Parts: sequence; structure tokens; C-alpha cells
Amino acid sequence: MTSETPSVVSAGDGDSLGDSTNSLVHPRGTSYTHGSITSTDKDEHEGTEGNTEDGEENVEALGSTGSVVAKSVAEEGEDDGEDEEEDDEDEGDEEPTLKYERMTGPINDLLRKDSISSIAVSNKLVAVGTHGGIVHVLDMSGNRIKSYKPHQASIIDMEMDSTADFVATASIDGQVVIQSLSTQESYMFDMKRPIRTVALEPNFAKKSTRAFICGGLAGKLVLREKGWLGHKESVLHSGEGPIWNVRWRSHLIAWTNDLGVKIYDTRSQMRITYIERTPDSPRADLFKSTLHWQDDTTLLIAWADHIKVARIRARPRTAATSANANLPPLIVEVTAVLQLDCMISGILPHPMTHSAPKNENGSIASRTTLTSFLVLAYEPPDDFEDEMTDDRARQARKTADRPELRIISPTGEELSADALNVTGYQSWGCNDYLLAEVEMGGNETERCYIVGSPKDIVFVRPRDRKDHIAWLVERQRYEEALDEAEKLSEDEQTSGSAGYEIDVVSIGERYLRYLVGEGDFVKAARLCPKVCGHDVKRWEDWIFVFAQNRNLQAVIPFIPTDAPQLSHLVYEMILGYFISHDKEALLRTIRDWPKSIYDMSSVIVAIQSELERIPMSSSLKTSSADAVWLMECLADLYTANRQPGKALQYFLRLRRPNVFELIRENNLFTDVKDQVLLLVEFDQELNGKRKEEGAATTQDRSEAISMLVDHTHSIPVDRVVQQLRARPFYLFLYLDTLFKKDQNLASDFADVQVKLFAEFATSRLIEYLRASSYYNLEAAYNICKDRDLVPEMVFLLGRMGNNKQALTLIIERIGDVQQAIEFAKEQNDDDLWEDLLKYSETRPTFIRGLLKNVGAEIDPIRLIRRIKNGLEIPGLQEALIKILHDFQLQISLLEGCRRILNGDCSDLARIRQKGQNSGFFLSEKAVCPLCTELLRRSPQDLLLLFLCRHVVHASCIDEIDNISRHIDAGLDVNLRVSPAHDVSTKIAFASVVRAKILHGCPVCHQRGDGC
Repeated sequence: MTSETPSVVSAGDGDSLGDSTNSLVHPRGTSYTHGSITSTDKDEHEGTEGNTEDGEENVEALGSTGSVVAKSVAEEGEDDGEDEEEDDEDEGDEEPTLKYERMTGPINDLLRKDSISSIAVSNKLVAVGTHGGIVHVLDMSGNRIKSYKPHQASIIDMEMDSTADFVATASIDGQVVIQSLSTQESYMFDMKRPIRTVALEPNFAKKSTRAFICGGLAGKLVLREKGWLGHKESVLHSGEGPIWNVRWRSHLIAWTNDLGVKIYDTRSQMRITYIERTPDSPRADLFKSTLHWQDDTTLLIAWADHIKVARIRARPRTAATSANANLPPLIVEVTAVLQLDCMISGILPHPMTHSAPKNENGSIASRTTLTSFLVLAYEPPDDFEDEMTDDRARQARKTADRPELRIISPTGEELSADALNVTGYQSWGCNDYLLAEVEMGGNETERCYIVGSPKDIVFVRPRDRKDHIAWLVERQRYEEALDEAEKLSEDEQTSGSAGYEIDVVSIGERYLRYLVGEGDFVKAARLCPKVCGHDVKRWEDWIFVFAQNRNLQAVIPFIPTDAPQLSHLVYEMILGYFISHDKEALLRTIRDWPKSIYDMSSVIVAIQSELERIPMSSSLKTSSADAVWLMECLADLYTANRQPGKALQYFLRLRRPNVFELIRENNLFTDVKDQVLLLVEFDQELNGKRKEEGAATTQDRSEAISMLVDHTHSIPVDRVVQQLRARPFYLFLYLDTLFKKDQNLASDFADVQVKLFAEFATSRLIEYLRASSYYNLEAAYNICKDRDLVPEMVFLLGRMGNNKQALTLIIERIGDVQQAIEFAKEQNDDDLWEDLLKYSETRPTFIRGLLKNVGAEIDPIRLIRRIKNGLEIPGLQEALIKILHDFQLQISLLEGCRRILNGDCSDLARIRQKGQNSGFFLSEKAVCPLCTELLRRSPQDLLLLFLCRHVVHASCIDEIDNISRHIDAGLDVNLRVSPAHDVSTKIAFASVVRAKILHGCPVCHQRGDGC
């Protein structure tokens, strides 16, 4: 079967990500390789074994059966070939599985005049054998570690032990050389005939036997091992043609010759299987065979265009018979036979994560790790069946195609295929290419393979997450790439085998440019925080991109205001956009953003300019929504800019409840003087709302009016009155409150206040007329007359001195006797009483009222005498009885009061006399209140005691300097006189002293209390 020629398409990961594989790989679409899986159960093996002489023939039959099945499947697969082209178109955008890197460094100089013939890899060292017989040992970076020349001809095969210390080489010069890289130990064996293959025993460096196995054109498989007397040679197999390949693992040795593959067990020292070549296979030397031990029990066989998988297991235990007594303890199953559409230059197992197909409900099953086959494929340009033709044109060698590295699933499905652009591929054949595996620690992402050609060494690695990201970026799948890049840790972004760094920001910017180009500004805006991060310049550049594309509103919600903080011009540009397009968003932004990130003065000027274009009114209800938003903005900005005075007018227009707190906290009373009407209107609206809500409120508690009245020093009264004249009710409230605080403050507007009381508070007008003396009486009377306010007119007439007219109004309009009497009492005018009595002579009601209210102002006799004979007065008897009773009660009260007064005076006189005559205690330390010295300075000191109980030295009083003479004459203690004479003497002396003291007690006189 043939396959399509690989399309020459660059598989690079994008120039910006530094891909180094563009010149190496040409990926091709996924296709399907026809093959089959052949397996036999236990009964089939046992039945077959019973008819054979040894286990080897059993496996040959099994291999033949597998080949036949493979062919039939291949024939059936041809019918499906037509569907491959349709699948290739759908899968052409499938992500590559592998990535490639050409080895650089000294290798280019080493191969300038030579070419590679074999490769061995171990412990991250690469040993390269050349056609010149030279071995170069390199590290994974291409640095040469050691070079030596063990052969004179091409090195066909070579192997390194697990420690990378020993290198075994086989050459067509007939020699096998084993060389230690760290010591002088070396072995050379001349096999006389060209050697095609060599294999070291496992753990060669650790074993003393130093065993190896080799074979070549001599047709012998030779085992050599070191003993006491040198190396001993044992021939394990011969007589079936050249030995083309041999591989040794654990206790199993596998080799190929012209007939097929054989496996030898070193434990039992028996051949355990024979797997014959596929019938009609090309000549064995044209397309090399490849053996690779996947593990201790699995052997991968690739020869020409066929792949076989052989698994070794223990022979089932059966009853011992003579027929199976000599059978080997192991048997082999060929579990898979695959035929490809190309020749195979090398095969290796390749574990990879595989997604199971979708379930019926559309969900994807869990991902599992399967072992696929990594195949180095070669499509020969010639038809090898025509190699014996005489046609020179057909004999001429044709240009070869690029080799391909394919991944084949165990079921035969081709998962990926990459054409390798190796140097000089047009001239190389299938046997010129090599495939080796590098052990990198077991991690799938760290696996590494080596593809060798005569002039190149190419490292092949599974693509990691960084490569996946690069692939997504190349195909403009930026969102997926960005998500994957964010999942990488910082170490993964800056390290790895890819050799380049994953820059999340760079990917994000490419994604942004893509979205902007597609016109998806909303999605691009959401991406900006992730891409721009803390880079101020990058933020500003992208914001201007959105502005230039007239989609600034998309990115505004994502613009940072802190960490990082952008230029104030950016924020002002955004606010300017909101001023023109979205006033509500402008207010939200101003409240959310810190005020320090932009110039508030510039923003205020711009908002005021916009507000001036909008018609406004003092009422919030009639203002447009845009005007309200702008006023809200100005109020907030002025407040934040520490200009509450300028914010006040907007707070008032917006009816902010906290306007009064703002005024008080910032002492804005001076600013209020021009906003009086707005302030009062706002306050009245608040009171109205409270009334609607059922809250208790009164006009007397108007907060605005109280504020205006309490701060008249900052808010002049005349300016308030001037602004409130257009709203008389508000003016009334203000003047009324002002008058209650201080009448003098409202004196200039008394006439206005009379009119306002008459209009808005008629019931309180009389109170104001009585309390105030600043209004014009005549003007006030005219106002009351116009409104027919009789009580007020009576009061004003009384104030003007027109008592008779006032009394007439009371009698004729009001008809209230009591009020007429009270009015006469207030005026205290006998003529007025006379008029009242005269008016009452013909009115029994007034007479009865006067009789009930007789007192000091009305003499009852005078009133009774005026009663005409025959005038019927209802209630006259009761009125007279009341008068007599009242006079009797008055006389009784007067007598009682007199008796009480006399008793109180007598009691108080006795108390006073007792108090003045009684003695009191005087201590030795008592001092004179005048001189502040002790009273008893000497026995000769004369002391004066006053009724107020002040005791002073007689010498401290200026008026009685010569009082001592009277003391000698009348108060000599040595003189014996009668008691009567003693008393009279004291009285006389006291009279003399009293006469000399003009102001009584000097202490009380100084205090102003009197004696």
C-alpha cells in the first residue's frame, strides 16, 4: 500500500517564540496504517505444540498465521483508502506530537569529510561511529568528549553499556572492539569476516565475564566471554545466512538472519522461538532489520515494511511426557503484526497520553497512557522487485524522499507523521538512517530520541506544554494559549528543553491585537488586566488604542486606579468621555475613583461647562436627569476638593438631607446668605415629607429658619428678607422666629410682620400687637380693619387713645361684658367707666355682668343707684347676694390678716431682743476684725461688743481715742460700789461710747451692712 507524500509545511512554533525546528520537520496529515493484531489463546498453543517437535516450529506457524491475517486486513483496508483524503483535510490542523532539534557544535566539523554509520546512546552520552572507522563520544549538547579510531573501515553497529563506560563496535573490517572510555581497558577481536552487529551482556561493566555477542556475514552468532585463560568463544547459531542484527536483554538474546528472528535463553541455553520473515519480503540486505527490547518480555521487530510484537512468557505447566520433555521453558506469542506503506529504518516504543473517543452523550472519556510505536519510515524511490532489470533508466538510482518519523498506535493507526529535512536526504537509503532512545529519567515530557543520518544527528522530543502554547499562538488560538501559559509555573516558563521562554504578556498582546483587529473590543477589554498587569506604559498604550477605535467605554471598567496608577491625563480623558456620553457613569466613576489620580479643578471646569448648556430650575423634580447627575458630580468634587462653600448650592438643589450638617461642620453660614430661598425651600420639602410619613413636625422647628435666626451676624436680616419677599409664608416664619429671639432684630420689619400675621396667623396677631411696639398703629389698624379683626382693632384703638371707640366696638360688635370690663380696667379711665355704666343703664345683661365684677374699680353703690326703677334685671338677687357676701368675706380676711401680722411682729421682736441680750463664747485666740490682732493683748485693753456680735478694740476706732479716761473713773475694778451704782455707771459709759461712734459697728459699716 502506498501513502500520500508528506506535505512540505513548516511546523515551527512561531518566530517570536524561537522555534528551532522549522528547517527540520515537514509535518503531514494523519493517516491510517493497515495492520492487525494477532493473538492465540492457551488451547490453540497447546494444540499446535502437540504436533511439533520443538517450540521453534510452533512459533513459526504462529508467525505465518499472523502474516496471513495481516494481509487480509490490508486488502480490506484498501477499500477505505478513498476516505483518507477527506480525513486529512479535517485533521490538517492537528498539533504535532514531536519536536526536533539538530545537534550543533563540533559534529559539523567532524562529519565534513566523514559520515555517520552507527549510533549508540547511554547515560546521556552519544557515541557516533563513522564510515571512516572513527568513534566520537559526544554529550547531549554536541560537545565532543572523546574520539578514537578502532577500525579501518565502516563501523556497522555499536553499543554502549548502561554506565556509558564501555563502547563495543563492529566493523566490516572483521573486527570487534570494546573500549573503556574512562580506563585503558580495551578488547579487540578479529573475526576474519565482516561483522554486522554486536551486543554487550547486561551490566557489562559490573561483570567480570565481559561477555558480548556478535555476528556478521560469516553466518555465525558468536558468544564470547572472559574466563581464566582469556575469552572463550561459543557459537550459538550458524548455517542460516548472515547475522544482520542482535540484541541482548536480561537472559534473552534475539537476532535476525535471512530466514527470520530467533530468540535464545541463556538460562536454559536453548533457542525458544523462531519467527519467520514475511513471505515475499525484499532481500534481507536491502532493508535492514531492527530489534528493540521494549521490556524484559516484549520484543519489537521491524523489518522492511512489517512490524511484529513478540511477547515471551513461561510455558504453561502440563503433565510431563516424552513429547514435551525437551521443550524450552518459555514460549513466544506474536501479539501484533502491522504492515506499513513504507520501509522501516528504526522502531522504538513511545508512551504517550491518548484521549479516548467521545461517548454517545458527547463527553470525552478519561485520558490514558498507551505505548505506541515510534517508527523511522523510509519510502524507497525504486521498486525493489525490478532490481534485476536490464533497463538502464530503471537501474539508475532515483532521488529519495525525506525520511518520516511516525507514531503508530498498537492498533495500527497512524497518530502523527513528520517528514525530516535532513542534509542530503536525496542520496540516502533506508539502511543509512538510525533511531536510538535516550534515557532521560522516565518522565514522558523528558523523553528523547535520536535520529541519525550520514550527515546529521537530530534530537526528537515529545512536545511539552510550552511547545503546545507556541503551536496555539501560531494558529492564532490565543485564548487557549494564554490559559495554558497561565497554568505554567515561573520555573516552567523560563526553563525547559524548548530553549526559549514563554512570555505570557507577549502572547496576551498578540491576542489583544487580534481581538482589536476583529472588532471584539469587549473581550479585548476583559483581557487587558491580565496582559498589562502593573505596566503603566502598556496600560496607557492600549487605552489610547481603544480611544482611537472609539470604544473607550469597553475598557473603562477594567482600568486600574491603584497598583498601577496611570497618568492623570488618562483618567481625565475617561471622565471627559463620560461627561459627553454617560453622566450617570460619570457620577459612579467619580465616587469610586480616588480623587488624587486626576486634576479635580480641570474636571470641575469641564462639568460646569457641560452643566451650563442644560436648562435648569430650582426644583429638583423639573430638572433633567443629566443636570441632576452633573450637579451630583460637582457636589462631590467640591466637597472632596475642600470647597464646601461652592458645593452648598448643589447640595441645596439636590435636596441632600445632610446639608445642614455640612453648613455647621464647615461654618458655611457666610455662603448661605445668598442661598436663603433654596435653603428654606429644601427645609420645607423635608417637613412636608415628614408629615406625609406621619412624623411629628411643626413649623416652629424649621431647621433652616432656626439656622438663619441663630446666625444673623453671618446672615444679615435684611438680605434674608430681601430673598424671602417672593415667598411671604417663608418670610413670616423667619420674622416670627426672629421676633421671638430678639424683638429689636425684627424692629425694621414690624409693619411687614403685622401684615404677615394677619395673613398667615390671625389668631396670633393680637399677641404680636401686644408684644411689639415698633409697628405703625394706624397702618396696623387699617390692616385689621380691612380684615375686620375686631379684637385687634379694639386693642389698637386702645393703644392709640381712642378708648371710647374701642369700648363701643367691644359693646356693639363683640357684646362681651367681661372684655369690656377688662378693657376699662386696663385703661384705668373714670370717663371710660362712666361711659360703660351709662351704656349699661338700659342693658340688663351688662348690669348683671358689672354687678358680678364689682371691685376696687366699680363702687357697687354707684352702680346700683344707676339702675332705673322698674328695670327687670335677670339674676339681680344672686348678684346682690354675691356682692354682700364678697364684702363680708373681704372684711373677714382683713381682720384675720391684721391679727396674724400683729402676732408675727411680737414674736420677731422677742427673738431679736433675746438674741441681742444673750452672751456668746469668746476664745483667747479671737482676733479683732479691724487690726487682725488678738483681742486680749493685755488686761488694760478695752473691748467693744456690738449687737451684731462683732468685738473690736476700742483703740481701733478713730472716734473714741480718749475713752480710757472714762474707764478709770467708772470701771476701776478696785473700787467697791453698790450694784445699782455699777449698772448706772455702765449705762452711762455705754451712752458715751454710743455717742462717739457715729456709724455703728465699724465692721458692718465697712461691709456696707449697717449696724
